[in-house]
Amino acid sequence: MAMIEITILPVGTSTPSVSRYVAGAIKILQNEPGIKYELTAMGTIIEGEREHLLALANRMHQSAFDAGVKRVVTTIKIDERLDKPLTINGKIKAVKEKLGN
Repeated sequence: MAMIEITILPVGTSTPSVSRYVAGAIKILQNEPGIKYELTAMGTIIEGEREHLLALANRMHQSAFDAGVKRVVTTIKIDERLDKPLTINGKIKAVKEKLGN
């Protein structure tokens, strides 16, 4: 199991707001069966199989072009473990346990 954090930044739009483009990318995740994701203020975290996540990232990146953007900068961080399951909730729980929560 893997997870990615993805940030899609359209460049050269007519407004400094990017929420329209983020929403377009999130719609791809909403329409994908079995995908777990978490939208954050600075990016989106998605968990699943690496190849599937990379294919989704490509579609999310393309969605900004499909919305008329001429340049898109996408940043992807990949976290993958082979020794035990990796989940969004599991990572948060591990830190909270160390904080005594």
